[in-house]
Amino acid sequence: MHQTKVIVIGAGVAGLATAIRLAAAGDAVTVYEKNEYPGGKLSAFEKDGYHFDAGPSLFTQPQLIEELFALAGEPIENYFQYRRVPVACKYFFADGKMVEAFADAEQFDAELQDKLQEPAGAVTCYLQESKKIYDNIGSIFLNHSLHKRKTWLNKRVLKAIQSTKRAYLFKSMHQHNQHAFKTADAVQLFNRYATYNGSNPYQAPGMLSLIPHLEYNEGVYYPEGGMISITNALYQLAVKLGVQFHFNTEVQYIINNEGRARGVVVKEENIEADMVVSNVDVYFTYKKLLRDELSAKKVLRQERSSSALVFYWGIAKTFDALQLHNIFFSADYEKEFDALFNKKQLQDDPTVYMNITSKMQKGLAPEGKENWFVMINAPANTGQDWAALQQEARKKIIAKLNVMLNTDIEQYIETETMLDPTGIEAKTASYMGSLYGTSSNSKLAAFLRHPNFNSNIKGLYCVGGSVHPGGGIPLCLKSAQIVTHLIKTQKRVH
Repeated sequence: MHQTKVIVIGAGVAGLATAIRLAAAGDAVTVYEKNEYPGGKLSAFEKDGYHFDAGPSLFTQPQLIEELFALAGEPIENYFQYRRVPVACKYFFADGKMVEAFADAEQFDAELQDKLQEPAGAVTCYLQESKKIYDNIGSIFLNHSLHKRKTWLNKRVLKAIQSTKRAYLFKSMHQHNQHAFKTADAVQLFNRYATYNGSNPYQAPGMLSLIPHLEYNEGVYYPEGGMISITNALYQLAVKLGVQFHFNTEVQYIINNEGRARGVVVKEENIEADMVVSNVDVYFTYKKLLRDELSAKKVLRQERSSSALVFYWGIAKTFDALQLHNIFFSADYEKEFDALFNKKQLQDDPTVYMNITSKMQKGLAPEGKENWFVMINAPANTGQDWAALQQEARKKIIAKLNVMLNTDIEQYIETETMLDPTGIEAKTASYMGSLYGTSSNSKLAAFLRHPNFNSNIKGLYCVGGSVHPGGGIPLCLKSAQIVTHLIKTQKRVH
């Protein structure tokens, strides 16, 4: 029996998960990666005794990783351990209020009553609704291709569409949250979830209110060794299954022969395959790998998601007030998103996100010190002067943290590395440094995202954050699931 040969371009988390699924199904899988390491955005580095996760810092839905090990028949505990985090995030508001977002919904509800004077039951009611949207609608949209007729003929899908409240599609997330909560602070806290896919809560649909379900109903987790342990576990599993990896090896083109993907060109050599899966940003897949300028331009009709400015600081002090995940809100959230998406610039008072893995585990920072991953949302790169913006942002972030933590931060910064949208694009080939490909700032965004297949080229599939269902680790893992299902279906047809 002929063993299907599949080439995966890019060893990002979606590429790794696709390679695992296909290898577990008996396919011969080869992965080409331009960097010298796997993981794409999910990478890490060490500097001056500090360990930093370089990219995504939030871990939810561990069952998606467990599923890959179950498919491979490998015990996950030999590769990967994680534990639930009791506080999903600590919030610092501009007026001095502090809120601990307990991962337990009832505890969180009590906290918002106590700290924000939010009515009892507001949070639990919101999260029940969030679960309902996720279970009825989200799980269908996130687990199936929206671009196949078969999906729309499914009875469950039709039922889900009928049960969708118009408000989820026609009201913005901000309007939805205003209706759900009494206080502006609670609205701001829940508006923040639009940033999980690089969107603007004042424009993105209310449907995005399904995102908090993952954090509070399903839980926030900490992977032992930091986020890089996810990459390491998936890479080791793929190798165990016989997946062949070629690092420092950039694919030049995808071979498109009479409307069928026949392999790739690497170092001027043709490498044949039955199918090709691109885990490269879909814009670059068209522009560079297929030399198809027209289709690349079509991708850009959709607004790009936001990007980020990240400061990796080794801090020579410990702060008891801080948790694993921390948010320092801006005083005017709407103005911040207007600056990001409409003016393509940074706001004077940015919201600051801080992740400190040394809070969870010894050895990730020297004794008595902390490894701070400090990030603000930034617009996608349209040619701004990032060197100047970085210095400006650094001053503003430090000034803000000095006030909110009542100390002088700068004196404790022992080591520093910075990353801006141009660096993100260079490292991860995310066009314009957009972290999630396209934004979800329109009602039809979910339907307009590029499908996981190419309708003009048979045997070519697309996976990862720039295509359906979207960016972030859980959605990238789901895109791998969708692609594998499409490939299996294709194989059955032939």
